[in-house]
Amino acid sequence: MSLMATESLSGQIARHLANRIIQGELAPGERIQEGRVVNELNVSRGSVREALLLLEKRHLINILPRRGAVVAQLTGQHIHSLYDLYVTLLIMLAQKVAQHWNEQSIQPLIEQVQRIQSLRTGQDKAGFIEAGFGLMQQALVLADNPYLAQILNDLQPAIHRTYALAVRHSPGETEYASRFFAGLMDAVLKREPQNIPAVVETYGQHQRALVLAALAQEQTHAS
Repeated sequence: MSLMATESLSGQIARHLANRIIQGELAPGERIQEGRVVNELNVSRGSVREALLLLEKRHLINILPRRGAVVAQLTGQHIHSLYDLYVTLLIMLAQKVAQHWNEQSIQPLIEQVQRIQSLRTGQDKAGFIEAGFGLMQQALVLADNPYLAQILNDLQPAIHRTYALAVRHSPGETEYASRFFAGLMDAVLKREPQNIPAVVETYGQHQRALVLAALAQEQTHAS
């Protein structure tokens, strides 16, 4: 792992562990041993503990009495609760952008959607997912609502984890997702906030179903 001076040490450790959870290298229920992380990354135990608190806040791990940190389980109830909230927040975000964009502020979002389109048929699935979250980050800047930004940023790792799971089991998903991003941008550019809920809810239900199906497949293989 390469540590960067521009990010806190605990943040970098949290990012490293989050990537392992998102990619399925650390399984649900698996214990994260502080000592092993300390030795692997050559960092202090205090920094690791701070990183674990960040991961708990981001819904990727649970810190349990006498067990320590364990990777959070994925259940159907968890998926439904997560997507109920995520869809609602995305609708709010997209409507804010539709109402407030101008020619200068919207250009980075247009370019990001074009980047998403360029990645839709390639092998870089991780890059495609990252590009989608990059679009969300640019939209949050334009929306200029720090409370909305904080909630979505805290939810992003958990959503990333579930979506990466879905894409691993449904490689053609990037084509469907690219059409969603294009349709959403079309509604934003036309300043049609009333049309945004249907676009986001349709995709949210689709993505939720993919995640639930992928979760069922993984549970079947594990049993």
